[in-house]
Amino acid sequence: MSGGIDPELLAVLVCPVTRTPLRYDPEREELISDAAGLAYPVRGGVPVLLAEEARQLRSSPREAGGGGPPA
Repeated sequence: MSGGIDPELLAVLVCPVTRTPLRYDPEREELISDAAGLAYPVRGGVPVLLAEEARQLRSSPREAGGGGPPA
């Protein structure tokens, strides 16, 4: 089974941004941080827990919080 995450490893991994637990999406081979709205890639079975490598899950400015750029 290539590309999977060891359940014991998943149990100790946390999001580097929020320090909250991650969940594994086997179809996309990503670790999902619901709290941060980020998806971290898993490459060759190795989690890449760098915010710069993460995919943003929420694209709506309303969900991102804040109210947008100053006028």
